[in-house]
Amino acid sequence: MSGHDQLVHCLCELTRLLWKLLLPLLFLCVLLIAVLVLLVLAVRFWFQSNRNSRWARDGRPAVAFFHPYCNAGGGGERVLWCSLRALQNRYADINYVVYTGDLGVTGQQILEGARRRFNIVLPRPVQFVFLRHRLLVEPGLFPHFTLLGQSVGSIFLGWEALTEFVPDLYIDSMGYAFTLPLFRYLGGCSVGTYVHYPTISTDMLSVVRDRNPRFNNPDYISNSLFLSAFKMVYYCMFALLYGMAGSCSDLIMVNSSWTLDHILSLWRAPNRTTVVYPPCDISAFLDIPLEEDRDKKIHSIISIGQFRPEKDHRLQIRAFKRVLDRKRDCMGGKETLKLVLIGGCRNQEDEDRVLMLRGLCQELGLADRVEFKLNIPFEELKRELGEATIGLHTMWNEHFGIGVVECMAAGKVILAHKSGGPKLDIVVPFEGGQTGFLADDEYSYAEAIERILALPPTSRLQIRRNARQSVARFSDEEFEACFLAAMEPLMGTLER
Repeated sequence: MSGHDQLVHCLCELTRLLWKLLLPLLFLCVLLIAVLVLLVLAVRFWFQSNRNSRWARDGRPAVAFFHPYCNAGGGGERVLWCSLRALQNRYADINYVVYTGDLGVTGQQILEGARRRFNIVLPRPVQFVFLRHRLLVEPGLFPHFTLLGQSVGSIFLGWEALTEFVPDLYIDSMGYAFTLPLFRYLGGCSVGTYVHYPTISTDMLSVVRDRNPRFNNPDYISNSLFLSAFKMVYYCMFALLYGMAGSCSDLIMVNSSWTLDHILSLWRAPNRTTVVYPPCDISAFLDIPLEEDRDKKIHSIISIGQFRPEKDHRLQIRAFKRVLDRKRDCMGGKETLKLVLIGGCRNQEDEDRVLMLRGLCQELGLADRVEFKLNIPFEELKRELGEATIGLHTMWNEHFGIGVVECMAAGKVILAHKSGGPKLDIVVPFEGGQTGFLADDEYSYAEAIERILALPPTSRLQIRRNARQSVARFSDEEFEACFLAAMEPLMGTLER
């Protein structure tokens, strides 16, 4: 047998061997896929049976909101309570449920907290489903690969929610996109989502690509070419999964033009995506008088926002220190500046962050000039706003900025970050007039504060008037009208 014939014979034998091995593998793959499909169908049938049992018992459909931190007191929680109020007023014969991880309080205490913080009272009670494993979505549980860890944790937390209560319509109101396919394909629910901030964005990818240090991109990664490349691959893979999960939603509501751009690029569902600006309690601040502050001796700079790292309270404190250092001589003792930081603390991590900020104030010699107001009631918030001169905001790429709108409605001169929602949607000219100021670093913030304080009182008053008039488009009434219009097709699926 020639060498060529031997080679052909060996190739034939090798082909026969691979075919003998491939057939069992193919059979095994088909069998596993069939078992998986049957398992999914069985689980879906079980959930459908639970839903039918509830229907037989209650005789009405159920709408469930997934909001594990519904007692946190932030802007996202205001959206939740306004959404529930709007739906209850329009659709009375429906059972409304909130999935929450706030185990240390009762449902009545949560509703009382919403009344105190947001001045919102629901027309009817809601049912709370308390989730025991909220720890699975805590960032502290995942010091590395936090986005992936929290997303996987949200799937398990969503499973707990689904096994506790099977709704007809599921709404993720806090940004846990990976729960959407769970409720749609296993729970058989219609699903909607309100996106406050994309879990990952093209801006985050650019930060890693450009090796730019940020709160979510520490120095040891930005300084390493290998770690930056690895994180870039990780982010790209996660963005792909995030887009697949988000695209499962029947309805996608986003809170700003900035969020819209990112969600469209990641989820690619333009026909199901709409902008619904979040509700801001405009009316509650309109009775704060607008008058010249010519004789004001104490100028208060007020910041409203949860004590999260991305809010960048350190930047506020450093800019304030720079202003004091540069203004100390020229103010001649006739005026006094103070910084008031108002916000909610969700957990121990936030409380520890406040302690660190207090330490920074002590280190910079500002302890007597900076006040911290934590989890304060609405009336106290309103009183602080009434006394303030400047509203301060420093978060880079803030998705919207309810605190910014509240300051403008209260007639304060707003100084916000030159990015995200404040730049695109809020601090924009109104009828040709200026509504506020924008800055992006410690130096520009300090310069802007000095410029605001140096303005004639009449000029400041005109800016404040423009600002108050411009934010009428972010009122509770506007939100409810847009929210109900977006929800109408999904609510129509609940009729039997």
